[in-house]
Amino acid sequence: MVDQNKDTAAPSLTDGGERFSKSGFIFAAIGSAVGLGNMWKFPYITGKYGGAAFFLMFIICLLAVGLPVLMAELTIGRGGRGSVVTSFSRLSKQKGWGWLGFLMILAPFLILSFYSVVAGWTMYYAVQSFTGNLFSDSDYSGKFGAFIGSWQPVWWQLLALVLTAVVILKGVSAGIEKFNKILIPGLVILLVTLVIRALTLDGAGEGVSFFLNPDFSKLTPESALVALGHAFFSLSLGMGTMVTYGAYVDKRQSLGAGTLAIGLGDLLYAFLAGLIIFPTSFAFDIAPGQGPGLVFVALPAAFAAMPFGSLFGGLFFILLAFAALTSTVGLLEVPVAFVRERFGWSRGLSVIVITLLLFLIGIPSAISVGGAVGGLQFGDKTFFDWMDFICSNILLPLGGLLITIFAGHVWKNAEDEAGLSSRWYRIWIFMVKYVAPILVVLVLLHSTGALDFLF
Repeated sequence: MVDQNKDTAAPSLTDGGERFSKSGFIFAAIGSAVGLGNMWKFPYITGKYGGAAFFLMFIICLLAVGLPVLMAELTIGRGGRGSVVTSFSRLSKQKGWGWLGFLMILAPFLILSFYSVVAGWTMYYAVQSFTGNLFSDSDYSGKFGAFIGSWQPVWWQLLALVLTAVVILKGVSAGIEKFNKILIPGLVILLVTLVIRALTLDGAGEGVSFFLNPDFSKLTPESALVALGHAFFSLSLGMGTMVTYGAYVDKRQSLGAGTLAIGLGDLLYAFLAGLIIFPTSFAFDIAPGQGPGLVFVALPAAFAAMPFGSLFGGLFFILLAFAALTSTVGLLEVPVAFVRERFGWSRGLSVIVITLLLFLIGIPSAISVGGAVGGLQFGDKTFFDWMDFICSNILLPLGGLLITIFAGHVWKNAEDEAGLSSRWYRIWIFMVKYVAPILVVLVLLHSTGALDFLF
Protein backbone atom coordinates (compact mmCIF):
# COMPACT_ATOMS: atom_id res chain seq x y z
CA MET A 1 0.00 0.00 0.00
CA VAL A 2 2.81 2.38 0.83
CA ASP A 3 5.11 3.19 -2.06
CA GLN A 4 8.29 4.68 -0.69
CA ASN A 5 9.20 6.52 -3.87
CA LYS A 6 5.75 8.05 -4.00
CA ASP A 7 6.05 9.12 -0.35
CA THR A 8 9.07 11.30 -0.99
CA ALA A 9 7.37 12.92 -3.98
CA ALA A 10 4.05 13.47 -2.22
CA PRO A 11 2.82 17.07 -2.03
CA SER A 12 2.83 18.82 1.31
CA LEU A 13 -0.49 19.02 3.14
CA THR A 14 -0.04 22.79 3.25
CA ASP A 15 0.40 23.19 -0.52
CA GLY A 16 -3.25 24.24 -0.76
CA GLY A 17 -2.72 26.95 1.82
CA GLU A 18 -4.18 25.03 4.77
CA ARG A 19 -2.54 26.29 7.96
CA PHE A 20 -3.37 26.79 11.61
CA SER A 21 -3.09 30.23 13.12
CA LYS A 22 -0.91 30.36 16.25
CA SER A 23 -3.84 30.26 18.65
CA GLY A 24 -5.82 27.91 16.40
CA PHE A 25 -3.10 25.27 16.62
CA ILE A 26 -3.14 25.40 20.43
CA PHE A 27 -6.93 25.12 20.59
CA ALA A 28 -6.98 22.23 18.09
CA ALA A 29 -4.21 20.30 19.85
CA ILE A 30 -5.78 20.76 23.28
CA GLY A 31 -9.11 19.69 21.79
CA SER A 32 -7.54 16.49 20.51
CA ALA A 33 -5.93 15.77 23.89
CA VAL A 34 -9.11 16.45 25.88
CA GLY A 35 -11.27 13.33 25.85
CA LEU A 36 -13.59 11.05 27.77
CA GLY A 37 -10.87 9.12 29.57
CA ASN A 38 -10.28 11.80 32.19
CA MET A 39 -13.94 11.54 33.23
CA TRP A 40 -14.11 7.83 33.92
CA LYS A 41 -10.59 6.40 33.79
CA PHE A 42 -8.79 9.17 35.66
CA PRO A 43 -11.00 8.98 38.82
CA TYR A 44 -10.61 5.21 39.00
CA ILE A 45 -6.82 5.09 38.71
CA THR A 46 -6.37 8.17 40.90
CA GLY A 47 -8.46 6.66 43.69
CA LYS A 48 -6.79 3.27 43.39
CA TYR A 49 -3.22 4.55 43.46
CA GLY A 50 -3.19 7.20 46.16
CA GLY A 51 -5.26 10.24 45.20
CA ALA A 52 -3.06 13.34 45.12
CA ALA A 53 0.07 11.17 45.31
CA PHE A 54 -0.88 9.56 42.01
CA PHE A 55 -1.80 12.94 40.54
CA LEU A 56 1.69 14.22 41.38
CA MET A 57 3.17 11.13 39.74
CA PHE A 58 1.00 11.82 36.69
CA ILE A 59 2.37 15.38 36.50
CA ILE A 60 5.97 14.12 36.71
CA CYS A 61 5.34 11.58 33.92
CA LEU A 62 3.63 14.24 31.82
CA LEU A 63 6.66 16.50 32.09
CA ALA A 64 9.35 13.84 31.79
CA VAL A 65 7.93 11.69 28.99
CA GLY A 66 4.62 13.01 27.67
CA LEU A 67 5.82 16.47 26.66
CA PRO A 68 9.11 15.30 25.04
CA VAL A 69 7.21 12.76 22.89
CA LEU A 70 4.55 15.37 22.06
CA MET A 71 7.31 17.77 20.99
CA ALA A 72 8.81 15.02 18.83
CA GLU A 73 5.49 14.36 17.07
CA LEU A 74 4.89 18.04 16.33
CA THR A 75 8.47 18.48 15.11
CA ILE A 76 8.22 15.52 12.75
CA GLY A 77 4.91 16.77 11.39
CA ARG A 78 6.15 20.29 10.70
CA GLY A 79 9.42 19.02 9.27
CA GLY A 80 7.75 16.53 6.95
CA ARG A 81 4.70 18.66 6.05
CA GLY A 82 2.65 15.54 5.43
CA SER A 83 0.81 12.61 6.92
CA VAL A 84 2.74 10.31 9.22
CA VAL A 85 3.62 8.03 6.31
CA THR A 86 4.88 10.86 4.14
CA SER A 87 6.72 12.64 6.95
CA PHE A 88 8.55 9.48 8.00
CA SER A 89 9.58 8.70 4.42
CA ARG A 90 10.49 12.27 3.51
CA LEU A 91 12.61 12.95 6.60
CA SER A 92 14.34 9.58 6.91
CA LYS A 93 15.07 8.98 3.21
CA GLN A 94 15.06 5.31 4.17
CA LYS A 95 12.86 2.54 2.85
CA GLY A 96 10.53 0.96 5.37
CA TRP A 97 9.61 3.96 7.51
CA GLY A 98 6.51 4.63 5.42
CA TRP A 99 5.24 1.15 6.23
CA LEU A 100 5.92 1.67 9.91
CA GLY A 101 4.22 5.04 9.81
CA PHE A 102 1.11 3.38 8.42
CA LEU A 103 0.53 1.88 11.89
CA MET A 104 -0.13 5.42 13.09
CA ILE A 105 -2.73 5.87 10.35
CA LEU A 106 -4.46 2.61 11.21
CA ALA A 107 -4.65 3.34 14.96
CA PRO A 108 -6.79 6.50 14.85
CA PHE A 109 -9.02 4.96 12.17
CA LEU A 110 -9.78 1.96 14.37
CA ILE A 111 -10.06 4.08 17.52
CA LEU A 112 -12.60 6.35 15.87
CA SER A 113 -14.72 3.36 14.84
CA PHE A 114 -15.53 2.60 18.50
CA TYR A 115 -14.85 5.99 20.14
CA SER A 116 -17.64 7.46 18.02
CA VAL A 117 -19.98 4.91 19.62
CA VAL A 118 -19.29 6.34 23.08
CA ALA A 119 -19.53 9.89 21.70
CA GLY A 120 -23.02 8.94 20.51
CA TRP A 121 -23.91 7.72 24.01
CA THR A 122 -23.00 11.12 25.48
CA MET A 123 -25.18 12.99 22.97
CA TYR A 124 -28.13 10.66 23.59
CA TYR A 125 -27.83 11.17 27.35
CA ALA A 126 -27.57 14.95 26.95
CA VAL A 127 -30.88 14.95 25.07
CA GLN A 128 -32.47 12.57 27.56
CA SER A 129 -31.32 14.73 30.47
CA PHE A 130 -32.52 18.08 29.11
CA THR A 131 -35.91 16.61 28.14
CA GLY A 132 -36.31 15.06 31.60
CA ASN A 133 -36.73 11.54 30.21
CA LEU A 134 -33.55 10.40 31.95
CA PHE A 135 -35.05 11.22 35.34
CA SER A 136 -38.55 9.82 34.77
CA ASP A 137 -37.73 6.95 37.15
CA SER A 138 -34.76 5.76 39.19
CA ASP A 139 -33.85 2.62 37.22
CA TYR A 140 -30.74 4.14 35.64
CA SER A 141 -29.00 0.80 35.21
CA GLY A 142 -32.04 -0.55 33.39
CA LYS A 143 -32.22 2.51 31.15
CA PHE A 144 -28.57 2.26 30.20
CA GLY A 145 -28.90 -1.46 29.53
CA ALA A 146 -32.02 -0.95 27.41
CA PHE A 147 -30.29 1.77 25.39
CA ILE A 148 -27.06 -0.10 24.62
CA GLY A 149 -29.09 -3.29 24.06
CA SER A 150 -31.02 -1.68 21.22
CA TRP A 151 -30.07 -0.46 17.75
CA GLN A 152 -30.17 3.18 18.88
CA PRO A 153 -26.39 3.41 19.52
CA VAL A 154 -25.80 2.73 15.83
CA TRP A 155 -27.69 5.87 14.79
CA TRP A 156 -26.17 8.02 17.52
CA GLN A 157 -22.75 6.81 16.43
CA LEU A 158 -23.64 7.88 12.90
CA LEU A 159 -24.63 11.32 14.18
CA ALA A 160 -21.28 11.70 15.95
CA LEU A 161 -19.44 10.73 12.76
CA VAL A 162 -21.52 13.08 10.61
CA LEU A 163 -20.87 16.04 12.93
CA THR A 164 -17.16 15.20 12.89
CA ALA A 165 -17.16 14.89 9.10
CA VAL A 166 -18.85 18.28 8.68
CA VAL A 167 -16.02 19.93 10.61
CA ILE A 168 -13.29 18.14 8.64
CA LEU A 169 -15.01 18.95 5.33
CA LYS A 170 -14.52 22.66 6.02
CA GLY A 171 -10.76 22.22 6.21
CA VAL A 172 -8.10 23.22 8.72
CA SER A 173 -8.76 26.91 9.31
CA ALA A 174 -12.52 27.16 8.71
CA GLY A 175 -13.21 23.71 10.13
CA ILE A 176 -10.86 22.23 12.74
CA GLU A 177 -9.55 25.55 14.06
CA LYS A 178 -12.87 27.39 14.18
CA PHE A 179 -14.66 24.39 15.71
CA ASN A 180 -12.14 24.09 18.55
CA LYS A 181 -12.06 27.84 19.15
CA ILE A 182 -15.79 27.62 19.85
CA LEU A 183 -15.96 24.33 21.75
CA ILE A 184 -12.86 24.63 23.96
CA PRO A 185 -14.00 27.88 25.66
CA GLY A 186 -17.47 26.34 25.94
CA LEU A 187 -15.95 23.27 27.53
CA VAL A 188 -14.06 25.42 30.05
CA ILE A 189 -17.26 27.26 31.00
CA LEU A 190 -19.06 23.96 31.51
CA LEU A 191 -16.17 22.57 33.56
CA VAL A 192 -16.08 25.58 35.88
CA THR A 193 -19.88 25.60 36.26
CA LEU A 194 -19.95 21.91 37.19
CA VAL A 195 -16.97 22.30 39.54
CA ILE A 196 -18.83 25.04 41.42
CA ARG A 197 -21.95 22.87 41.61
CA ALA A 198 -19.92 19.86 42.82
CA LEU A 199 -18.00 21.81 45.46
CA THR A 200 -21.20 23.25 46.95
CA LEU A 201 -22.81 19.83 47.51
CA ASP A 202 -23.24 18.60 51.08
CA GLY A 203 -20.39 16.20 51.80
CA ALA A 204 -18.27 17.42 48.88
CA GLY A 205 -15.38 18.23 51.21
CA GLU A 206 -14.66 14.55 51.78
CA GLY A 207 -14.25 14.05 48.04
CA VAL A 208 -11.95 17.05 47.72
CA SER A 209 -9.86 15.77 50.62
CA PHE A 210 -9.62 12.33 49.01
CA PHE A 211 -8.51 13.88 45.72
CA LEU A 212 -6.02 16.43 47.05
CA ASN A 213 -4.52 14.74 50.15
CA PRO A 214 -1.74 12.39 49.01
CA ASP A 215 -1.40 8.85 50.26
CA PHE A 216 2.17 7.99 49.32
CA SER A 217 1.85 4.49 50.80
CA LYS A 218 -0.19 3.50 47.73
CA LEU A 219 2.55 4.47 45.29
CA THR A 220 4.19 1.40 43.77
CA PRO A 221 6.12 0.59 40.58
CA GLU A 222 2.79 -0.42 39.06
CA SER A 223 1.21 2.94 39.92
CA ALA A 224 4.15 4.71 38.26
CA LEU A 225 3.57 2.73 35.06
CA VAL A 226 -0.16 3.47 35.19
CA ALA A 227 0.57 7.18 35.64
CA LEU A 228 3.02 7.04 32.75
CA GLY A 229 0.51 5.31 30.52
CA HIS A 230 -2.21 7.82 31.35
CA ALA A 231 0.14 10.77 30.74
CA PHE A 232 1.04 9.25 27.39
CA PHE A 233 -2.49 8.51 26.21
CA SER A 234 -4.11 11.67 27.59
CA LEU A 235 -1.97 13.74 25.21
CA SER A 236 -3.17 11.75 22.16
CA LEU A 237 0.34 10.43 21.53
CA GLY A 238 1.20 7.52 19.28
CA MET A 239 -1.87 7.89 17.06
CA GLY A 240 -0.60 10.29 14.40
CA THR A 241 -2.85 13.19 15.37
CA MET A 242 -0.10 15.48 16.61
CA VAL A 243 2.15 14.62 13.65
CA THR A 244 -0.70 15.53 11.29
CA TYR A 245 -1.55 18.70 13.19
CA GLY A 246 2.16 19.58 13.21
CA ALA A 247 2.13 19.59 9.41
CA TYR A 248 -0.28 22.54 9.51
CA VAL A 249 1.80 24.60 11.97
CA ASP A 250 3.49 27.75 10.69
CA LYS A 251 7.29 27.77 10.72
CA ARG A 252 7.25 30.86 12.94
CA GLN A 253 5.26 29.10 15.66
CA SER A 254 7.24 28.10 18.75
CA LEU A 255 6.77 24.34 19.12
CA GLY A 256 8.27 24.44 22.61
CA ALA A 257 5.75 26.99 23.84
CA GLY A 258 2.96 25.16 22.03
CA THR A 259 3.93 21.87 23.66
CA LEU A 260 3.86 23.44 27.14
CA ALA A 261 0.46 25.03 26.46
CA ILE A 262 -1.02 21.72 25.31
CA GLY A 263 0.38 19.91 28.35
CA LEU A 264 -0.97 22.58 30.70
CA GLY A 265 -4.40 22.39 29.06
CA ASP A 266 -4.50 18.62 29.43
CA LEU A 267 -3.38 18.83 33.06
CA LEU A 268 -5.96 21.49 33.89
CA TYR A 269 -8.74 19.44 32.33
CA ALA A 270 -7.76 16.38 34.38
CA PHE A 271 -7.64 18.47 37.57
CA LEU A 272 -11.07 20.05 36.99
CA ALA A 273 -12.53 16.68 36.05
CA GLY A 274 -11.34 15.37 39.40
CA LEU A 275 -13.00 18.31 41.18
CA ILE A 276 -16.28 17.32 39.53
CA ILE A 277 -16.18 13.55 39.90
CA PHE A 278 -14.77 13.11 43.41
CA PRO A 279 -16.94 15.65 45.32
CA THR A 280 -20.08 14.44 43.49
CA SER A 281 -19.22 10.80 44.09
CA PHE A 282 -18.55 11.24 47.80
CA ALA A 283 -21.57 13.51 48.30
CA PHE A 284 -23.86 10.73 47.05
CA ASP A 285 -21.86 7.73 48.30
CA ILE A 286 -20.82 6.61 44.80
CA ALA A 287 -17.68 4.59 44.12
CA PRO A 288 -15.67 6.67 41.59
CA GLY A 289 -14.03 3.63 39.97
CA GLN A 290 -16.93 2.32 37.91
CA GLY A 291 -15.82 3.35 34.40
CA PRO A 292 -18.74 3.91 32.01
CA GLY A 293 -21.10 2.78 34.76
CA LEU A 294 -20.09 5.84 36.79
CA VAL A 295 -21.03 8.23 34.01
CA PHE A 296 -24.17 6.59 32.63
CA VAL A 297 -25.65 4.95 35.74
CA ALA A 298 -24.32 6.34 39.03
CA LEU A 299 -23.99 10.03 38.20
CA PRO A 300 -27.50 10.36 36.71
CA ALA A 301 -28.79 9.17 40.09
CA ALA A 302 -26.71 11.88 41.75
CA PHE A 303 -28.02 14.57 39.42
CA ALA A 304 -31.61 13.43 40.09
CA ALA A 305 -31.06 13.98 43.81
CA MET A 306 -29.78 17.55 43.52
CA PRO A 307 -31.76 20.74 42.80
CA PHE A 308 -32.04 21.48 39.06
CA GLY A 309 -30.59 18.03 38.43
CA SER A 310 -31.84 17.76 34.86
CA LEU A 311 -30.09 21.03 34.02
CA PHE A 312 -26.77 20.06 35.58
CA GLY A 313 -27.07 16.53 34.21
CA GLY A 314 -27.62 17.92 30.75
CA LEU A 315 -24.65 20.28 31.11
CA PHE A 316 -22.49 17.35 32.25
CA PHE A 317 -23.34 15.25 29.20
CA ILE A 318 -22.92 18.24 26.89
CA LEU A 319 -19.45 18.60 28.45
CA LEU A 320 -18.71 14.96 27.65
CA ALA A 321 -20.04 15.37 24.11
CA PHE A 322 -17.82 18.43 23.56
CA ALA A 323 -14.78 16.53 24.86
CA ALA A 324 -15.60 13.54 22.66
CA LEU A 325 -16.14 15.57 19.48
CA THR A 326 -12.96 17.64 19.80
CA SER A 327 -11.13 14.30 19.96
CA THR A 328 -13.01 12.69 17.06
CA VAL A 329 -12.14 15.67 14.85
CA GLY A 330 -8.42 15.11 15.47
CA LEU A 331 -8.75 11.38 14.89
CA LEU A 332 -10.57 11.74 11.56
CA GLU A 333 -8.09 14.24 10.11
CA VAL A 334 -5.28 11.64 10.31
CA PRO A 335 -6.67 9.11 7.76
CA VAL A 336 -8.19 11.93 5.68
CA ALA A 337 -4.75 13.56 5.30
CA PHE A 338 -3.24 10.21 4.33
CA VAL A 339 -5.88 9.43 1.69
CA ARG A 340 -5.62 12.91 0.19
CA GLU A 341 -1.87 12.43 -0.24
CA ARG A 342 -1.96 8.82 -1.32
CA PHE A 343 -4.71 8.95 -3.92
CA GLY A 344 -4.87 12.64 -4.75
CA TRP A 345 -8.53 12.82 -3.73
CA SER A 346 -10.27 16.02 -2.76
CA ARG A 347 -10.90 16.66 0.92
CA GLY A 348 -14.64 16.15 0.35
CA LEU A 349 -14.31 12.75 -1.29
CA SER A 350 -11.75 11.61 1.29
CA VAL A 351 -14.01 12.60 4.21
CA ILE A 352 -17.10 10.94 2.74
CA VAL A 353 -15.41 7.63 1.91
CA ILE A 354 -13.60 7.32 5.25
CA THR A 355 -16.69 8.31 7.25
CA LEU A 356 -18.78 5.64 5.50
CA LEU A 357 -16.10 3.03 6.18
CA LEU A 358 -15.91 4.09 9.82
CA PHE A 359 -19.66 3.80 10.20
CA LEU A 360 -19.72 0.28 8.76
CA ILE A 361 -16.74 -0.89 10.81
CA GLY A 362 -18.20 0.74 13.92
CA ILE A 363 -21.53 -1.09 13.77
CA PRO A 364 -20.15 -4.28 15.44
CA SER A 365 -18.78 -2.14 18.29
CA ALA A 366 -22.11 -0.33 18.66
CA ILE A 367 -24.11 -3.55 18.99
CA SER A 368 -21.59 -5.64 20.91
CA VAL A 369 -21.95 -3.77 24.21
CA GLY A 370 -25.25 -5.34 25.26
CA GLY A 371 -26.77 -5.11 21.79
CA ALA A 372 -27.70 -7.65 19.13
CA VAL A 373 -24.39 -9.49 19.50
CA GLY A 374 -23.77 -8.54 23.14
CA GLY A 375 -23.51 -12.16 24.17
CA LEU A 376 -20.90 -12.93 21.54
CA GLN A 377 -17.44 -12.77 23.07
CA PHE A 378 -13.99 -13.80 21.96
CA GLY A 379 -12.06 -14.92 24.96
CA ASP A 380 -13.47 -12.74 27.71
CA LYS A 381 -13.96 -9.63 25.54
CA THR A 382 -16.64 -8.29 23.23
CA PHE A 383 -15.81 -6.86 19.81
CA PHE A 384 -15.82 -3.37 21.35
CA ASP A 385 -13.44 -4.51 24.11
CA TRP A 386 -11.03 -6.08 21.62
CA MET A 387 -10.92 -2.95 19.48
CA ASP A 388 -10.18 -0.89 22.58
CA PHE A 389 -7.52 -3.33 23.80
CA ILE A 390 -5.70 -3.61 20.47
CA CYS A 391 -5.62 0.14 19.90
CA SER A 392 -4.94 1.39 23.42
CA ASN A 393 -2.57 -1.33 24.58
CA ILE A 394 -0.70 -2.29 21.40
CA LEU A 395 -0.98 0.19 18.51
CA LEU A 396 -0.61 3.41 20.52
CA PRO A 397 2.47 2.35 22.53
CA LEU A 398 4.02 1.02 19.31
CA GLY A 399 3.30 4.35 17.65
CA GLY A 400 4.91 6.21 20.53
CA LEU A 401 7.95 3.95 20.37
CA LEU A 402 8.32 4.60 16.64
CA ILE A 403 8.20 8.35 17.28
CA THR A 404 10.97 8.23 19.87
CA ILE A 405 13.21 6.02 17.72
CA PHE A 406 12.62 8.14 14.63
CA ALA A 407 13.13 11.55 16.27
CA GLY A 408 16.01 10.38 18.44
CA HIS A 409 17.98 8.07 16.16
CA VAL A 410 16.82 8.27 12.53
CA TRP A 411 16.05 11.87 11.64
CA LYS A 412 19.28 13.86 11.54
CA ASN A 413 17.91 17.42 11.36
CA ALA A 414 15.49 17.49 14.27
CA GLU A 415 17.40 20.31 15.95
CA ASP A 416 16.75 22.71 13.07
CA GLU A 417 13.01 22.10 13.13
CA ALA A 418 12.55 21.99 16.92
CA GLY A 419 13.67 25.60 17.33
CA LEU A 420 14.93 25.08 20.88
CA SER A 421 17.95 26.67 22.49
CA SER A 422 21.01 24.41 22.55
CA ARG A 423 20.53 23.68 26.25
CA TRP A 424 16.86 22.73 25.95
CA TYR A 425 17.54 20.77 22.79
CA ARG A 426 20.14 18.63 24.56
CA ILE A 427 17.68 17.90 27.38
CA TRP A 428 14.86 17.14 24.95
CA ILE A 429 16.86 14.88 22.65
CA PHE A 430 18.30 12.98 25.62
CA MET A 431 14.79 12.25 26.89
CA VAL A 432 13.60 11.24 23.43
CA LYS A 433 16.65 9.10 22.64
CA TYR A 434 17.23 7.26 25.89
CA VAL A 435 14.51 7.77 28.51
CA ALA A 436 11.24 7.78 26.60
CA PRO A 437 11.83 4.59 24.54
CA ILE A 438 12.55 2.53 27.65
CA LEU A 439 9.52 3.86 29.49
CA VAL A 440 7.23 3.43 26.47
CA VAL A 441 8.35 -0.20 26.18
CA LEU A 442 7.47 -0.67 29.86
CA VAL A 443 4.04 0.85 29.21
CA LEU A 444 3.56 -1.54 26.29
CA LEU A 445 4.57 -4.56 28.35
CA HIS A 446 2.41 -3.50 31.30
CA SER A 447 -0.67 -2.70 29.20
CA THR A 448 -0.53 -6.08 27.46
CA GLY A 449 -0.13 -7.95 30.76
CA ALA A 450 3.43 -9.03 30.11
CA LEU A 451 4.53 -7.60 33.47
CA ASP A 452 1.66 -8.96 35.53
CA PHE A 453 3.95 -11.45 37.22
CA LEU A 454 5.79 -8.54 38.84
CA PHE A 455 2.72 -7.03 40.52
